[in-house]
Amino acid sequence: MKRYLFLFPILILSAQLKAQTLKPDVFVVGNGNAAVAAAIQAAESNVKTILLLQSGGFDIEPIGKDLHSGVQAVFLKKLKAFQKQSDSIIEVKFDKQTANEVLTKWTDSIKNLTVIKNVLWVKADRSGKGWVFKLSDGKTVRPEVFINVSDQKLNAALKIDAANTTSWNKFDYQNPIYKTSVATGKNIDGSTSSIYSLYQFLMPTQENLVYVADPSSMLMGQSAGAIAAYAGFFNMKTSESNLKKIQGELIAFNTNLMPFTDVGVKDTNWKAIQLVGLTGVLKAEEVNGKLIFNAEKLVSTTDIRQPMKDHYYKAQIWFDDHKSDIITIGDALDLIRYVGNKDLATMRKEIDKKWKTTYDFSSDFKVERQISKRELAALLQDYMPPFNVTIDKTGKILR
Repeated sequence: MKRYLFLFPILILSAQLKAQTLKPDVFVVGNGNAAVAAAIQAAESNVKTILLLQSGGFDIEPIGKDLHSGVQAVFLKKLKAFQKQSDSIIEVKFDKQTANEVLTKWTDSIKNLTVIKNVLWVKADRSGKGWVFKLSDGKTVRPEVFINVSDQKLNAALKIDAANTTSWNKFDYQNPIYKTSVATGKNIDGSTSSIYSLYQFLMPTQENLVYVADPSSMLMGQSAGAIAAYAGFFNMKTSESNLKKIQGELIAFNTNLMPFTDVGVKDTNWKAIQLVGLTGVLKAEEVNGKLIFNAEKLVSTTDIRQPMKDHYYKAQIWFDDHKSDIITIGDALDLIRYVGNKDLATMRKEIDKKWKTTYDFSSDFKVERQISKRELAALLQDYMPPFNVTIDKTGKILR
């Protein structure tokens, strides 16, 4: 009997050691804007996430005049509600204490998120394809994916060369990198026409690291969280990130991928306009630093001929036969029928039913009428989405 008693201390010690090791999918260090947005998105994307605050609370900088969406828009809405401000008020009252209270309550309610406060990391290193962090309270964190919010001390400890990290890009249709956008709308010198590519978050020499170059941006932080969550959820390397799936995840959380200032998330057709707009098939125009989609503008043949040909081989034949300068609703249906191999009669019957219900169009369904950008975006996304066409890391179409 006595010899079994000696096993108890060993079992207790083993249990204690096991309890000291935490193995989240995603680990974030920081208490600022980008860090908290990254942690919230990763957890909301259904992976176990730990956010390490090396102080007692969040330290949020005032949100500027960005094009708000996603986590940032939700945070501002919660801030207004906490302060009993009308949701219609543009300017939000801001102070760090209130921001901390709002974020504490919010993060406490998120199922997959653990926030560790007033604890320092004392050692950081690689561990296989993942990472290992020793904390000042004796615990060890071994995450699959680490989000580094431009922390210079961690850069030094982990030998991360951040010299070549890049900042926000000015939106430009001449540079197809915009098609790989996962963050957008940062106000830079009065313009919200800014985008940030998924591939700017990744480092070729650092697998399972997502690097955030702008610690002040919730917009950028949220995207980092989605990228890290994808790798963690599917047990994949960050170099294997699936652009379309990550963009789709961000859209599911009401995050702009294109900085259209005139079509908000409350618009019934917002998703279709975002995803079709991201392909460049329907283009916006920049006015005074704002990218305007102009959804009610009527579509001409010149507007879409080349973009459609670029995306679909069969579109070249259809446009060779289409002599009109305009695109009617009937023309759009015929284009989708021909290029997308659809049955015209079935499709027309379905669209007629959905015109004022699903699509919430104010116009009447008349095939002889010239189609608007809003209407065409909805039909393309529903029946022949150009978003599904494969592109490379530079945004170039691969067929």
